[in-house]
Amino acid sequence: LIGVGPNIGVAPAKEYIFDVFAMPVGPYFKGGMVPTKFIVADQFDRAAHYGTGQSKVGGNYAASLQAGKFAHEHGYGDAIYLDPIEHKYIEEVGSANFFGISKDGKTLKTPKSASILPSITKYSILALAHDRFGMTTEETKIAITDLDQFGEAGACGTAAVITPIASITYEDHEHVFYSETKVGPYTQKLYDELTGIQFGDVPAPEGWVVDVPFN
Repeated sequence: LIGVGPNIGVAPAKEYIFDVFAMPVGPYFKGGMVPTKFIVADQFDRAAHYGTGQSKVGGNYAASLQAGKFAHEHGYGDAIYLDPIEHKYIEEVGSANFFGISKDGKTLKTPKSASILPSITKYSILALAHDRFGMTTEETKIAITDLDQFGEAGACGTAAVITPIASITYEDHEHVFYSETKVGPYTQKLYDELTGIQFGDVPAPEGWVVDVPFN
């Protein structure tokens, strides 16, 4: 959605162009469904707490370019952002949502914040984890210092789908989750279930799949 028209000055556009396009793409993170290392960018804020972080707008991505460039140059998949108020709680993994799975595989948690995009992929994972795998799911604050509670972690979103997180580096300490080379079993189950639904190989929950007629 792009604002257009003969506007001069700071004001909402009076005319807009709404465009939808689709194209085949590869994995968002290099290597696809393989564990990826991330680094905490605590010197950067992705979005203000009551700003536009919960919306899919271009400005949110522009604010992440410098931190993302730093992460890539140092061998990481992307940067992890903390909350802009206390710089204590996990917000997002680059442009993807974060989730963590307890060591016994019974609980899945994702961050709760006013500046996090309400990802359809994240809510799909929450629903599948609860309804199909019997896990307790929770949106809550997740402190960067409390990573020991998770046996597995991942980044999820439209482009990333699910990318396993191998490790998170914070203040020169690298916290490794399930493995730096192998995908955790619970993360793999969620990925297989979600992509199976997307490709039509796994029955979808009611209302998830809609036929779109083309004339």
